Amino acid sequence: MPTHRVTMLDVAQRAGVSRTTASFVLAGRRDMRISVDAKQRVLSAARELDYRPNLMARGLRTRLTHTIGLISDTLATEPFAGNVVRGALATGLRHGHLLFVGETERDRGVEKRLVQDMLDRGVDGFLYAAMFTREARPPPALKGHPLVLVNCMNSDAATSAVVPDEVSAGRAAVRTLLMAGHTDGIYLTGTPAANVFAARERLAGIQEALDEYGLRLGGRIACDWWPGPAYVAVARALSGAARPTALVCLNDRIAFGAYQALEEAGLRVPDDVSVVSFDDSELAAWLHPAVTSVALPHIELGQRAVELLLDKERKPGVERIPMPLHERESIGPPRT
Repeated sequence: MPTHRVTMLDVAQRAGVSRTTASFVLAGRRDMRISVDAKQRVLSAARELDYRPNLMARGLRTRLTHTIGLISDTLATEPFAGNVVRGALATGLRHGHLLFVGETERDRGVEKRLVQDMLDRGVDGFLYAAMFTREARPPPALKGHPLVLVNCMNSDAATSAVVPDEVSAGRAAVRTLLMAGHTDGIYLTGTPAANVFAARERLAGIQEALDEYGLRLGGRIACDWWPGPAYVAVARALSGAARPTALVCLNDRIAFGAYQALEEAGLRVPDDVSVVSFDDSELAAWLHPAVTSVALPHIELGQRAVELLLDKERKPGVERIPMPLHERESIGPPRT
């Protein structure tokens, strides 16, 4: 049998006041003349009865449900990028909001249904998130509703968005090598495709840091962003004319393949070749020695997106979230 839900009337009767007085006290109203004694009796009664407000009824009155809808492509089920959801959940709860999460796998039909279902449930606003940083086109049904884009952007100047600060990440990766003494033997590893946001921005930051010191890359080792192609490409480069003192790998998977190729060539990290990478996935700490990597700020993206969504004075535009450099044992001075 379901237990009786404690109502506002129960609290009022326990406190010996009217239902209206109890309602005003529990709503925090300060514009009503209610005695201190009555306030204390109401608050004590609410604690004793373990009173919880009926949010559905409150939502009908205020047209606020204190819920947020998060629509993503494949973000929610990815263990690594799922930290965006974790950050959004925690921040929402801290502000008294619950999160509805829906994943579309980039199917526009599924996306349309999810958005409509969340609108039918009266969510107060939306986060529209992407697994990889990219240009995005939110569904038309979201127009006119509070919206923050997460890890994606679009051309609508009225939209707020949060993305990783990949340019600063590229600068940080190179500067940590420069501080260790590397100058003319820094090789970029991985193909920086112009249509990939992370690749384009990381390369821009790398070039900025080198230009600042009047330096150039020692060379480039082109490969896809996976261990197998990276291993083949680095092994081929080492068997030829390439003599790197440091590798800037465009992600941790490339670093994994590069480690294998270096070991096969009889080169040690960091004694012979230093390595720095991006993403700071679990792979970065598993490698031996653990690789220095610039972290994707997934939790921070989720946190900041919710804060912006709940900020009624938020300004449109793209906000870049810092990417921290996690230094480990893969960087040393260049060999003499």
